[in-house]
Amino acid sequence: MKTHAQAVVIGGGVIGCSILYHLTKLGWTDVILLERDELTSGSTWHAAANIHGLHDSTNISRIQHYTMGLYKELEQETGQGCGVFQPGSLYLAQTENREHQLRLQEAKAKLYGMNFHEVSRDEAERLHPLVNFDGIRCIMFEPDGGNVDPSGVTNAYASGARANGAEIHRFTPVLGTEQNPDGSWIVRTPKGEIQTPWVINAAGLWGREVAALAGIQLPLQPTEHQYFVTETIAEIAGMDRRLPSVADRDGEYYLRQEGLGLLIGAYERDMRFWAEDGTPLDFAHDLFPDDLERIEENMLRAIDRVPVVGTAGIKRVINGPMIWSPDSNVLLGPVPEKKGYFCCNGIIPGFSQSGGMGLMVAQWIIEGEMQYDMFPWDMARFGLWAGKDFTKAKVQDQYAHRFAIHYPNEERSAGRPVRTRPAHDMQVGMGAVMGLNYGWEHPLWFAPEPGTTDTNGFTRQNWWAPVGEECKMLRDRAGIIDISNFAKYRVKGAGAEDWLNAVFANTMPKAVGRSCLTPLIGVRGGIAGDATVTRTAEDEFWVVSSGMAERYHKRFFDMVPLPEGTSFDSMTESMCGFNVAGPESRALLQRLTNTSLATEDFPFMRSKMIEIAGVEVLALRVSFTGDLGWELHCKAEDQVRLYEALLEAGKEFGAGPVGSRALMSLRVEKGYGSWSREYSPEYWPQEVGLDRLCKMGKDFLHKEAAAQVMQNTPREQMVLLQVNEADVTASNADATGGEPIFKDGEGIGRVTSGAYGYTVGMSLALGFVKNAGPGDEVEVMILGRPHRATILAEPPFDPSGARLRA
Repeated sequence: MKTHAQAVVIGGGVIGCSILYHLTKLGWTDVILLERDELTSGSTWHAAANIHGLHDSTNISRIQHYTMGLYKELEQETGQGCGVFQPGSLYLAQTENREHQLRLQEAKAKLYGMNFHEVSRDEAERLHPLVNFDGIRCIMFEPDGGNVDPSGVTNAYASGARANGAEIHRFTPVLGTEQNPDGSWIVRTPKGEIQTPWVINAAGLWGREVAALAGIQLPLQPTEHQYFVTETIAEIAGMDRRLPSVADRDGEYYLRQEGLGLLIGAYERDMRFWAEDGTPLDFAHDLFPDDLERIEENMLRAIDRVPVVGTAGIKRVINGPMIWSPDSNVLLGPVPEKKGYFCCNGIIPGFSQSGGMGLMVAQWIIEGEMQYDMFPWDMARFGLWAGKDFTKAKVQDQYAHRFAIHYPNEERSAGRPVRTRPAHDMQVGMGAVMGLNYGWEHPLWFAPEPGTTDTNGFTRQNWWAPVGEECKMLRDRAGIIDISNFAKYRVKGAGAEDWLNAVFANTMPKAVGRSCLTPLIGVRGGIAGDATVTRTAEDEFWVVSSGMAERYHKRFFDMVPLPEGTSFDSMTESMCGFNVAGPESRALLQRLTNTSLATEDFPFMRSKMIEIAGVEVLALRVSFTGDLGWELHCKAEDQVRLYEALLEAGKEFGAGPVGSRALMSLRVEKGYGSWSREYSPEYWPQEVGLDRLCKMGKDFLHKEAAAQVMQNTPREQMVLLQVNEADVTASNADATGGEPIFKDGEGIGRVTSGAYGYTVGMSLALGFVKNAGPGDEVEVMILGRPHRATILAEPPFDPSGARLRA
């Protein structure tokens, strides 16, 4: 066995072997995979191995589409059969909401050139004559859907990797991973040690245990999962073709042909955890005792839909383990606190995603960044706050609702609250309906009655009208928004200015009390983040950025060494904040402070340390609402006192609390982009209007990449659209993000944010388009159906910025 390698992959399941294969395809051939038992041990070998292309997330759809197309290429390249069956998949909608979901996916498929389209009942009955389609509202067909052979696929990846120079060592458990002072790693095995700059944890069921060897805690929890295979069914035996699989997700089961019978699996409500205290090291090709009573209700629904299931004998039952993250998405990416340690753990639809996942890992390690923005998969979306109790509660909810629709703006309550601010109970008592942001509870909106919860769906929900009232209150008078979940940092020391200039693309403020907006540039030249940076003293700066990206952005901050004597500290936990905004915000705040807030004394993009109602705050004259306003940052222990004072003073002006859903509407009215929606590593500075903030006369992180992409013509442009009022009234729905945009029947882009602009009387959408500009008429596929829209030349609220600077 080699003693040195470019990378060591731990885990010989389908994901580990795909990663190894893709590393070699991108040019790294001095790579090793270590497997404690035989390839496919754990959860790979017994997987149902269904494959499908469409997903609610556009980039996950792209990855799944790549994976589906890769298997036949693998067979040709390696000579190893992957057992690919692609008779297609039928997707059934029993409910209006499921129909909305499928029609949206159909529109996305058209935009991205994927094969997914509606079929009539007659055509569906021809495709699958055993299905009873009574009660089905619409039927979609994906011709490339099907299934593969788990062992065949895994061995094809392994064969391809070996042919390209990789080594695979079976029956070689990893006993330890130790980091050297230079950040490289020693991987210890019974056969010797390997020195490597990259350890890749793809250990499947043992992901937690392998991570723990490096002192890393991963939020993962295994469960049991069952499916069964029937005996031969005469009707299937008599057919000359393979039947398509059936995705009847409202019935909460999956069904496909297996041999001359059917395979049926379910995610039951009465689920079972497994290995809560650790996965046994001697577990390999093992299964659990059958327990079909747990999935009886699901089976009965499958029998109603495919009656021959009810008369078929059961040939075998598979009850095996799966390992889940809190949101059922993979934990992917370099561990921000451990240089050279990469995780790829907690994969559920492994055979739909294995190829794309392996490619993304290889790109990130070799090229420094993936071609797609995959933050929904990034392990940095969770922190240490995602502990065992939270993980178990979330996994239970995810498993039991595996086929439930994830609606726009949906907030699931399982495992919460985890992290709360001092004002939390007070806000809940005021009617706040809370959301989750990087573990923190924060007000989404304020209901008239405490204890109100969200309704969920694709159309306008119970929060739509109250959020409108919050928006109008702020625009007409003033509103108080809790912004404590924003990420906040303090950079202090003689080298603070130089370090910030080396990290961010804009030039840092020279004068104390001045602020700037600045992009953070990704490895490929895209927008990895945006921040407001304020100089609070000669040697001190205050940085405010996206709260959910705090751990993600740590990777970028760590790319630039801090100068000696300079400190960088997260203040997100110890500091809270409010944004007081609206035309009466100055008068409201002036009641509580002796500091003059007049424009000549406190202009836009300036800051001061002041007292508000006796509480010391850092006051910044900025507002994400696009209106006159101040951000007020205070110590956490002062949050309640400050909040009470602001609310009491606000009564005189008819001002009150405002939630984050109103903030979404207000910033869309102003045409402001937001990180993870409009600002993403996929988008170039000139495509989102941030190129003017990239100061090319100085050095900054990834400047060369930015310079290269900024020479290019924009591929797309960020635009603001007004959706036809009659169309949104008829559908009772606004854009929410992800909806395709068409012009004259051709796909030209997609929505990234959508909201009703209550104070401008327009349904609005931010998005990216190509070959279109202001005044052009387009169609936005809200609910998967065309809604007329016009590209606006300027934002409908305060396009000149007069209110912001008043």
